[in-house]
Amino acid sequence: MKRVRRYLPDGLLALALVGAGLIGTAPAGHNQGIDSVPGWAYLLVITAALATAARRLAPIAALTVCAAAVSLYLLGGQPFGPILLSLVVAIYSVGAHRPLKQAVVAAALAFAAVLLGGLIGDGLSLDAIAPPLAWAAGPLAVGVTVRVGREQRVQTRRDEARRQADAERLRVAQEVHDVVGHGLAAINMQAEIALHLLAKQPGQAEAALTAISRTSRESLDELRATLGAVRRGDSVDDRSPAPGLARLPELVDRTRSVGVPVTVELAGPLAALPAAVDLTAYRIVQESLTNVLRHAGTASASVSVACTDEEVTVSISDTGRGGPATITPGHGLAGMRERVSALGGSLTAGPRPGGGFAVTANLPVRR
Repeated sequence: MKRVRRYLPDGLLALALVGAGLIGTAPAGHNQGIDSVPGWAYLLVITAALATAARRLAPIAALTVCAAAVSLYLLGGQPFGPILLSLVVAIYSVGAHRPLKQAVVAAALAFAAVLLGGLIGDGLSLDAIAPPLAWAAGPLAVGVTVRVGREQRVQTRRDEARRQADAERLRVAQEVHDVVGHGLAAINMQAEIALHLLAKQPGQAEAALTAISRTSRESLDELRATLGAVRRGDSVDDRSPAPGLARLPELVDRTRSVGVPVTVELAGPLAALPAAVDLTAYRIVQESLTNVLRHAGTASASVSVACTDEEVTVSISDTGRGGPATITPGHGLAGMRERVSALGGSLTAGPRPGGGFAVTANLPVRR
C-alpha cells in the first residue's frame, strides 16, 4: 500500500500527459500545416506518456521507451506537439534519480534518437538543432540540480543525527565519569586508611571498610540511575533522588568520611533551580571534590553556592598542593568547561596565590 501511494503521483502525471497529447496534438498539427494526424501517431503519443509512469521506478527504461516513441513519431513526419512534454519529463527524471554520468549518457542517446527521427522525417533541419537540444539539456540540468539538493539534504540529516549521537555519548561518558570517578577516589582513600590501620587499630579499619561498602553502594545506585535515564523505554528501579544540589550534603559527608574537612556555604533560593543548572552545579562540586581527593594530598576544602535571580555561582577551593586538577580531554576540568559552556556560563580554575586550587563557575539561570 505504501509503495502504491509513493508512485500514484507518477501514474496521475502520465494520465495527464495522455490527455494533453490526445487533446493538443491535432491543434498543433493544424498550426504546422498538417491537416490530420493518423491513429498510429496517437498510439505513440499515448505510449510516450504512459512510459513516464515508471519515471522514478525505472527512469532509464522510461526514457528509452519515450525516446523511441518520439523518434518514430517524428520519423513519420508528425507535428511537434504535446508528445515532447513526455520526453521532457523523462529526461528530467533521469537527471533527478540517476547518477550524473548515467543521466548524461542516457539523455544524449535519447536526444540523438529524437534528432535522427526528426531529420529523417523532415521535421528538423541541420540549422535548427539548437531548440531541440535545449529541450533535452534544460530538463536534464534541472533534474541533476534537484538530485544534488536532495542528496545534500539527506547528508545534512545524517550528519546531524551523527552529531547528536556523538553529543549523547559524550554526555553519558561525562555522567559516568563524574559518578564513578568520585566514588572510586573516595573508596581508594578509604582503602588506604583501612590498610594502614588494619594491624594496629582494627576497629578504625572496620569503620573505613564500612565506609567503602556504603560509598560503593551509593555510587552503584547513582550509576544505575544515570544509565537508566538514557535507556529509552526501559523500566529502571531508581530509588535514589536525581543528582542535584539537594544531594550536596551526601557528597560532602562522603568526602569528609575519608578525612578531608569540607566547609559549605549556601545562599539564595536553590530549591527552584532549573534541572540542567541544578545538575551542572552538583557535578562541578562533585568533580572538584574528586580532584581534591586525587591531587591535593592532605588538605581541607570549602564549597560555596550562591544563587540570585540571574545566576548561580559555584566556588570550590582547597588548601592542597595546588596542582592541576586534570587530566584527560573530556574529563576533569575539560568536562566541567563543556558542561558550563553548554549552559552559556563561564568557568575559571587555577592555583591559588597562597597555595591550593580553586574552581569558580557562573551559571546563568533561565527559570
